Amino acid sequence: MATDNPESSPSTAAGGSPGARLRAALNSPPLLVPGVFNALSARMAERAGFRAGYLSGAAFSAGVAALPDIGLMTQTEFADQARLLTAAVEMPIIADADTGFGEPLAVERTVRLYEVAGVAAIQLEDQQMPKRCGHLTGKILVPVEEMVRRVQAAAGARRSADFMIIARTDARSVEGFEASVERGLAYLEAGADMLFPEAMETAEEFARYAEMTSPAGAPLIANMTEFGRSPLLTADELGAMGYRAVLYPVTLLRLAMKAVEQGLQSLRAEGTQASLLEQMQTRAELYELLDYAGYEARDREYFGCRPEEGG
Repeated sequence: MATDNPESSPSTAAGGSPGARLRAALNSPPLLVPGVFNALSARMAERAGFRAGYLSGAAFSAGVAALPDIGLMTQTEFADQARLLTAAVEMPIIADADTGFGEPLAVERTVRLYEVAGVAAIQLEDQQMPKRCGHLTGKILVPVEEMVRRVQAAAGARRSADFMIIARTDARSVEGFEASVERGLAYLEAGADMLFPEAMETAEEFARYAEMTSPAGAPLIANMTEFGRSPLLTADELGAMGYRAVLYPVTLLRLAMKAVEQGLQSLRAEGTQASLLEQMQTRAELYELLDYAGYEARDREYFGCRPEEGG
């Protein structure tokens, strides 16, 4: 059964640094990692029992700026969003960093911004800019040597050895399966802590990738995005192949946006939201998620009773 049990640094409560918490969670695979498109969805995922969340570039670009995932969001925008997520939850956050936002010196700054923002791991990919979503056509890869320099810069820039560098290769759909394996091994040798083979096309390819990279001993993460090139395998199936973590990068955003679409259609057609009430999170549920009562209690401690409360 699937389990889902610096310059300045964020709080390291609840079991050490963010990176240490992620490494501990990876020791009990398969780790299910949903894409959390805002802080509230991150909190909901944590309360539902998930042990890590993912700041997806695709979900962030679409959900925050209504932009496609082609490298238009900046490193500081990503870091600001990451800071909001890590402030809302204790579970570790893996953050997409696209191509690192530039040459190796820019990658260094990206790592430092993300680490100070409190994320547990950064994901770098071997595409050229402008990048493309991993399951679309039109991708162009940088030479292996260039990605190796990105990984080396990232590994050298981190302040904590616990902070994880995840190397993603998009080679499967550009150069072929064998090249994706060769590139992954080169990135591990350069200092990556984890491999992300993007857009495998069959269950057999996922299994072969795990088998061919297993001598290197690095954990693997699989992307189970919907409507892409990869079959939707279960976490148990991937865990049996040797994958430590499974990403669901845009699942929650897609669900939320479909619900918004249907709600708007109903509201426009009926002129009232009455028929939608049973589909809504209630005010009480939202306030409980926000710990509204806790804020009120602390407010009373600071200022005493409000006049309307008889003070």
